[in-house]
Amino acid sequence: MYAVILRHCFAGIISFLFGLYLVPIIIKAALKIGFMDAPDGRLKLQKTPVAYLGGVAIFIPFIATLGLCFPFDNYVLWLLLGVTLLLFVGLIDDLKVLKPSQKIFGQFLAALCFLKGGFSLKTPLLMSAINISASMFWLLTIINAFNLVDVMDGLCGTLAVCSATVFLLFALMQKAYTVSLLLTTFIGSVVAFLVYNKPSARIYLGDAGSMFIGGFLAAVPLLLTWEPSIFATSWHYAWYDAWLRPLCEVFFIPALVLGVPLLEVIGLFIIRTRLGIPFYNGSPHHFSIYLQKHGWSKWGVLFFSVQFSIGLALIAFMLAMRVVSFYVLFMSFVAVVMTWIQVVFLRKILPGN
Repeated sequence: MYAVILRHCFAGIISFLFGLYLVPIIIKAALKIGFMDAPDGRLKLQKTPVAYLGGVAIFIPFIATLGLCFPFDNYVLWLLLGVTLLLFVGLIDDLKVLKPSQKIFGQFLAALCFLKGGFSLKTPLLMSAINISASMFWLLTIINAFNLVDVMDGLCGTLAVCSATVFLLFALMQKAYTVSLLLTTFIGSVVAFLVYNKPSARIYLGDAGSMFIGGFLAAVPLLLTWEPSIFATSWHYAWYDAWLRPLCEVFFIPALVLGVPLLEVIGLFIIRTRLGIPFYNGSPHHFSIYLQKHGWSKWGVLFFSVQFSIGLALIAFMLAMRVVSFYVLFMSFVAVVMTWIQVVFLRKILPGN
């Protein structure tokens, strides 16, 4: 156990220190080659151009630290191949905006890499076609959730650290030490990046960084075990026992942990559909932009997002530890979602400054 703790501490510290050293170099390189994100007054609200290449600044410390201290296995190589592909697709999109279909195709190829490595729903109760389809939908949804939420200084990285920390605790509880080592390395590199990405940011993630983060956090939960008996009921229906219950058992807890980015996706889908805007088209209807326009500071939005992440994580732990009934779980989840709607859409709570 001592060796496990030592290896985790080493991985986290090395990735953090390497990130602290590398990010300023990446910022200077982006400035030198003109790889900047210019304000447009619509989605990009910063006052001056900001360096891109944040994804590279996270990826290099992450991959280098893994090379030093991680026992590589087949599934890890497929994970790294998938997130690397997402990084390059994002870099191309940052350099020259891709069409939505081209971007989705690149994400689809990365998701295939994850599936090839065994990052998929693992249950004998589902047919293979449903298994693959559900897993593919999960991967693409989480990738795009983090891509969509990355519209404010520090927000995507902060949510990533919150989610990864919760998954780290679950991995340690399950004694899945290779997964926890992956997460520790990831957290170290993202925290180092946040030192320069916090308000007011000196470097942005870009699509490369947000898609890399989303791909990693979509795939890693599929390496853990999620089988809470709380979804067992006294009534039995073939469709529920064969389809819905296995999906809930595998995806519900990770969905709670990744709840804030998923709430962003749901909110944008509803708003854009109601306004007649294709979901894949950009619009300034992100919750972070909305709150800032109504008097919230960036730090206030970050604090609010972290609070909600912690609240959803607590529900996830209660579910995993089987300390609540399904009714209590459902009412807690509804309360959290209603509070989100109250704060984000109804304007009846004071700005979180």
